[in-house]
Amino acid sequence: MPRPKTHDEALRTRLLDRAGELLSSEGAAALSLRKLAADVGTSTTAVYSLFGGKPALVRALYMEAFRRLGTRLQAVQPTGDPAEDLTRLGIAYRDSALADPHLYGIMFGGHPGFEPDEEATAQARAALEPLLNVIAAGARAGVFPDTTHTMAMGCWGIVHGLVSLELCGNLPPDMDVAATYERALRANTSGWRR
Repeated sequence: MPRPKTHDEALRTRLLDRAGELLSSEGAAALSLRKLAADVGTSTTAVYSLFGGKPALVRALYMEAFRRLGTRLQAVQPTGDPAEDLTRLGIAYRDSALADPHLYGIMFGGHPGFEPDEEATAQARAALEPLLNVIAAGARAGVFPDTTHTMAMGCWGIVHGLVSLELCGNLPPDMDVAATYERALRANTSGWRR
C-alpha cells in the first residue's frame, strides 16, 4: 500500500498564505523557512519538499496571488453591457484584494531578490485578460474608443490606486468605501464612453 501523501495542496496553500502574511506585515526579513514551517505546524522538510527553497516559495507566492486575482476576474459573467461589465470587474478586483490583502503587495510591491521569470510574468498578464477582453468588446460595440491598452492602463490605475489607499488605511474612517469606490468606477467608465 502506498504511503499517504502528507505534503498536500492544503498544506501548500497554508504555507503560501502564511508566507504572504509574513511578507506583508513584517517584510522580507521575516520570511524564514523555519519560522514559516513552525507557524503552519509543519517541518522545513515540507517547505523544501513543496517548494524547493525560499526563492521558489516567493515565486509560487507571486503566481498564486495572480492566480487568485485572475480566478475572481474570470468569474465575472458578461452582462452584454461592456460599461457595466467594466464596473463589475473593478468591484471583483477590490473583492480579490480584500479577500487576500496579504497577497496584494506581493503582486505589485515586489520582493527583494525576486524577479518574475517568463512563466510568472505570463500568469500575471493572463490574470488581467478579462479587463482587456471587456474593453475590446466595448470598442467593437462602439461603446469605448479603440484604444484598448491605453484604456486598460487607465482603468487599472484607478482600481489599483483606490485599493492601495484602502489597504494601507489611507482613507477617511467615516467613508463608505464600497459606495465611493463604485461611484469612482462608474465615473471612470463614463469618461471612456464614446
